[in-house]
Amino acid sequence: MRQDILTGPERRRRWAIAEKRRIVDEAGAEGVSVAEVARRHDLTRQHIYQWRRELQAKGDLPTVATVFLPVEISSDDGRTERGGDADLVHGYQVEIVVRNGRSVRVASDVPDVIVQRMIRLAEAP
Repeated sequence: MRQDILTGPERRRRWAIAEKRRIVDEAGAEGVSVAEVARRHDLTRQHIYQWRRELQAKGDLPTVATVFLPVEISSDDGRTERGGDADLVHGYQVEIVVRNGRSVRVASDVPDVIVQRMIRLAEAP
């Protein structure tokens, strides 16, 4: 069995934060394939995904904003009321199912800021 021992400078490329950010931004553009960007820069897709997570964790890359949508609240007797008035939902428990299938259950009187944080945590990998 033959083994080669490599000597000399390290073979890994080093990427500056600015370069990583530029490539992650390029891969995040609408209609762009992450695989295409990775090939263009001689990377794997995993590099780009890892860099995205690292940049988001450091706060160097904004995460996708949470958007609240109008809701309808149905009572047991079939009446439906539109959301938006805080008095309508007082005392209710709300269940929110996020993109990855996890759910968050909160009382209706929990402040929006706390609910947003809980949703971000539930959506985290």
